[in-house]
Amino acid sequence: MGHSDFFIQTYFFPVFANNVNEQKAVEGGCPLIFHNMRLRLRAYFLSKQPTEEKAEIQDDILPDLTANIIHIRTKFSNSTDLQIREITLCGFPVAMLACEAMVNSQVLSTMVVGPLKQMKLGPDAKPQDVMHYAESESILAMEQKQVHTYEELFRFVMSGFVIFLVDGVPYGMAMGVQGFGLRGISEPSSEVNERGSREGFIEAIRPNLAMVRRRIKSPTMVYEMMNIGSKSKTDICLVYLSDRVSKDLLYDVKKRLSQVKLEVVLESGYLQPFVDGKPLSLFSEVGTTERPDTLCAKINEGRIAILVDGTPFALIIPQLFVENFQNIDDYTHRPFYATFIRWLKYFAFFLSFLLPGLYVAVGTFHPELLPHALLLNITAAEETTPFPLMLEALIIHLIYEIMHEAGLRLPRPVGHAVSIVGALVIGDAAVTAGLIGSPMVMVVALTAISSFVVPNLYDAIVILRFAFILAGGLGGFYGIVLGMAFLLFNICSLRNYGVPYTAPVSPFTFSAMRDVLIRAGWKRMQTKDVKVEELNGVHIKKE
Repeated sequence: MGHSDFFIQTYFFPVFANNVNEQKAVEGGCPLIFHNMRLRLRAYFLSKQPTEEKAEIQDDILPDLTANIIHIRTKFSNSTDLQIREITLCGFPVAMLACEAMVNSQVLSTMVVGPLKQMKLGPDAKPQDVMHYAESESILAMEQKQVHTYEELFRFVMSGFVIFLVDGVPYGMAMGVQGFGLRGISEPSSEVNERGSREGFIEAIRPNLAMVRRRIKSPTMVYEMMNIGSKSKTDICLVYLSDRVSKDLLYDVKKRLSQVKLEVVLESGYLQPFVDGKPLSLFSEVGTTERPDTLCAKINEGRIAILVDGTPFALIIPQLFVENFQNIDDYTHRPFYATFIRWLKYFAFFLSFLLPGLYVAVGTFHPELLPHALLLNITAAEETTPFPLMLEALIIHLIYEIMHEAGLRLPRPVGHAVSIVGALVIGDAAVTAGLIGSPMVMVVALTAISSFVVPNLYDAIVILRFAFILAGGLGGFYGIVLGMAFLLFNICSLRNYGVPYTAPVSPFTFSAMRDVLIRAGWKRMQTKDVKVEELNGVHIKKE
């Protein structure tokens, strides 16, 4: 007997009984008061015991309801949000456990408590009969699952489930009556479109799964739930079409996820490095999307999507480089206009990180390439500035990135102040004071606008922009060409899960080129569905 049990037995009760029925016989007149007092006192003293003594507590749910409640309160450290309701049904003590503000009280009363009150059993009934009646005939909750361990019980309780325990039954039943607050489904902020759906993922994973299922009503679409994070127990879901996904690809993704040893997972970005390829690259081989229709289109090509509870951004595995220049509007517009927009995106991408470097290279090493009138204007503007052209470009782009970050983090009502300050300080005062040349301001404005045309590659564009400014300022055109060679080698060397990042351009796949540089019409695209594993150069093998 532990010290806490001895203390309670000696000073509070004449006989210490773990069973509630025995407690009734001992206490006589008011069993509920002494029963609750004993639970709280024993939980308090157990919480004060050394860690070694707590570790001896079993992980399996016990038949004794009192011992279960004491253990649960001890593990919860008597947290105030844990609610335990103890009642008697047909003469048997039962308990319902839930976390405050995570269950729907109306649904709980209608679908759980109401049917339980109508329970009628014979005089020779057993505790198992109470659980069987509640599980199969009484409780109307759609989500029901038996829980046999405390770890399962804690995970379900903290996910918004109600746990039903019966004294004498060595397991509990989890009932889905979630009722915590959710953000309403709204238009995705990172993937704006003119036509198509206005629905975007939200933070809760269950409504996200429903939005995907509503778009693909096929029994071959599989949801596979997992838990990541030793403390957070974050729910993640693998979404794929069983008749289109490669079994080796699915095996590799599961293997990498099983190697995640994080304690807390709060966003899909926590998992992205584990399922990504080479870390020494500016480009990610794992895509992200906030749109359920985009996710459905990707899994139809044999990919795997990962939805993470707590974030509206889903991961797409694997991702190709050319897909950064595609969006949902490309498939709703006429083909000729979609093709024009796609070429415009490619041009804006190269312009966004090459233009500052080319301007510095030409102005520093190759001024003879400029027209005479333009060269005179640039020379006159740069004569009044105290900094070299390369240093001026680095300073102005650094100031722009500071303003961009400030605009993102500031509250929306005052966010416009950043654009006003930027226009006055950089666009007018800096040029008037002779700190920055007016041509450089135009270069910064043009590259800044171009970088937002391909938002998926903004992070890589920022680093490449500074790298090519240094390359152009130190080596001229030779530095620019050398930097492009390194960039091309890096992109071509990426191969995640055996899929080349540059496919279907290299290696070349003719059937897939109808949706790369051009966008063919749907009458032509419907003739054959291209899967990722069918692209040339793809060798998906188990790791």
